[in-house]
Amino acid sequence: MVQAAHGSIDVTEGLEMVRIEITTLIRSYRQLGQKIQKLMDQFNNLAKTSVEYEWLSTVLGIGDTTIIQLLSEIGSFSYYQHPRQLIKFAGLTLREHSSGQQRGKKRISKRGRRHLRALLFRVMMPMVRCNEAFRQLHVYYTTRAENPLRKKQSMVVLCGKLQLFPNEKSHRL
Repeated sequence: MVQAAHGSIDVTEGLEMVRIEITTLIRSYRQLGQKIQKLMDQFNNLAKTSVEYEWLSTVLGIGDTTIIQLLSEIGSFSYYQHPRQLIKFAGLTLREHSSGQQRGKKRISKRGRRHLRALLFRVMMPMVRCNEAFRQLHVYYTTRAENPLRKKQSMVVLCGKLQLFPNEKSHRL
């Protein structure tokens, strides 16, 4: 039975077909990778020509990759009339479970874009490191006498304080 299997079509010709299929799949994978890279380069160049990119690039602690990710998540600032809309879009608004006389804890709603929320959190870490105003706010929230926040809670609160709108009222950055 083993000798018959060695001489069968599956072992000789089937093995060659598997090699051909694998090389074809690898070639297709590399071509798709090159197309994706070209599209990403075009997208990056397009994002760098926008007004929002120019304004966000002046903020200390936010790099090019982060700006492009932010712009891909939120689009143009012209879509929003107020900074609170962006906070709600990210799911960073507070909600409370309460019933009758019982009051629950306040937590963020998480009813929004998960990736935007995570990106804003990742933006906050270098902002606290590089931006003096955010560093002072973080220290205040974590060390205040009444109701001090944990570090992650403070970062989430600071995400709500981050106003990305380029107008006179919101130059908090």
